[in-house]
Amino acid sequence: MVRFPRNLSGQLALLLALALFAAQAINLAVILRERAAFKIAQATRPAAVRLADALDHVVDRRLSPDRGRVRHRLTNPIPAGLERLPKVGEELREQLVELGVSPGRIDTGIRPRESRPERAARRHVGRPTDTLMFAVQQRDGTWITTNAPWPRHDNRIFWALFGQTLIIYILILLPVLWIARRISRPLRALAIAAGSFTPRGELSPIPVEGPSDVRDLIVAFNGLTQRVTGMLDEKDRMLGAIGHDLRTPLAALRVRIESVEDDQDRTRMAATIEEMSRTLDDILSLARLGRPSEAVTEVDLAALVDAVVEDFRDLGADVAFDDVARLRMRLRPTLFRRAVRNLIENAIKYAGSVEVAISANDRSVAVSVADRGPGVPEDKLSAVFDPFTRLEGSRNRDTGGIGLGLALARAIVHDAGGEITLANRAGGGLIATITLPR
Repeated sequence: MVRFPRNLSGQLALLLALALFAAQAINLAVILRERAAFKIAQATRPAAVRLADALDHVVDRRLSPDRGRVRHRLTNPIPAGLERLPKVGEELREQLVELGVSPGRIDTGIRPRESRPERAARRHVGRPTDTLMFAVQQRDGTWITTNAPWPRHDNRIFWALFGQTLIIYILILLPVLWIARRISRPLRALAIAAGSFTPRGELSPIPVEGPSDVRDLIVAFNGLTQRVTGMLDEKDRMLGAIGHDLRTPLAALRVRIESVEDDQDRTRMAATIEEMSRTLDDILSLARLGRPSEAVTEVDLAALVDAVVEDFRDLGADVAFDDVARLRMRLRPTLFRRAVRNLIENAIKYAGSVEVAISANDRSVAVSVADRGPGVPEDKLSAVFDPFTRLEGSRNRDTGGIGLGLALARAIVHDAGGEITLANRAGGGLIATITLPR
């Protein structure tokens, strides 16, 4: 199956090749038409002169029935089986009228070349020819005839134009392809650099080359990447300052609540401060996720999930998890631990118990966190991943949090190249599934 080229050089080459082909096809059609008209005129004009002269002097001398270039016949001498050329007959009539002769019926026919090749070669040197027979009927019903050479069709003009087209393609297409590749190479490098740009890594400037327009574009892109990187660095510095400035008063509040005599008030105030700390951590983690400081390392996914589950069990949470074989994966372990912890914590809030499982195949690994809580309406399953999104009903603000847990989990999973989905379980409850490529 022939595919349309998608790159710039291929499309330019195809467009130019089609334009050249169309121009050469039109040129061939015009040349063939002119050659056909010239061929007819070349055959009819001498014949018309001879026939007009014979018709003018037919009363003065009797034409020979079997000798001479113009002969006299009582009936039409052109056999019925020969090929007729009506256009040639019309041209002959016009020529005779121009010469002042009013002809009667005109018939034409092509007689194949004579069977004696030496005689044909003696008469017509060059390309092979047939004999074109003319017959003009007189008023008394008799006919006068003459013959003319009729060149056979040959393909020399076609092959000449074909060779000319090849030469044009070589002389024009090759420079165009070179120019197009010179233009597309820096554009392709720019597209690759733009597609691979990530704020967490260093990007080397793209070499400035190509035409002036492309060079200006590359210079603008290099400047843009530097400005984006600078803005992200400034954002990180600002987030660090905000985190430090907010954690300092929270730490002071933790110290001061120890002086509160009422145990119930002290416990409530400590829970509020803890919730504020978690919220601050979630906000800062979500804001910094585009440029994580943690490197990707090879970890045992089963052991990582098991460690998170044990942390919740130590706090008295009902979390079920079946041990699985070692699964070596390349992840950012601290961030991925945070994503799994957010899912388990979210399920515990609304259901009280959680079932965690890991399944794997040759292409992917799935970590599922399931509960038997109230579930989520089908039309809200994708909306709960948006930051600061809360649902009405049993999953409301009274359960704690500001709606960043699932948003942070999705951002972490996407950073790892995976997907996270939510689905309602049969019989009630919700299941969150993290799918990672192996």
